[in-house]
Amino acid sequence: MAQANLIIFYVADPLASVGFYRKLLGREPLVSFPTFSSFDLQDGFVLGLWAQDTVVPPPSKIGSRSELAFMVKDEDAVRAHYENWKSAGLAIAQELTKMDFGPTFVALDPDGHRLRVCLFDD
Repeated sequence: MAQANLIIFYVADPLASVGFYRKLLGREPLVSFPTFSSFDLQDGFVLGLWAQDTVVPPPSKIGSRSELAFMVKDEDAVRAHYENWKSAGLAIAQELTKMDFGPTFVALDPDGHRLRVCLFDD
């Protein structure tokens, strides 16, 4: 049985996106080609960055309907990520707020992909 272990973001400028995620994640890409790069996130889960003009079949150009969530252990970690990402210049789409599942915020990558930080519920 196939295991889901790769999420792909279609990006306008692969080099800019690699630079953004290299800084955000604090690591080098697993692979890096002119039209595709990927980063190991955790336990074999991988984030791929694919030049949107080279995706076959072409993706829909309609809206942002997903998020990449970074789940952390406690409220202090959510706040620390918020302060770090904001001071690093990430665009903040949702300010730090409390929702029914706890404190959270949403930042955006250079292509407008939503990056949420929230609590890990174990």
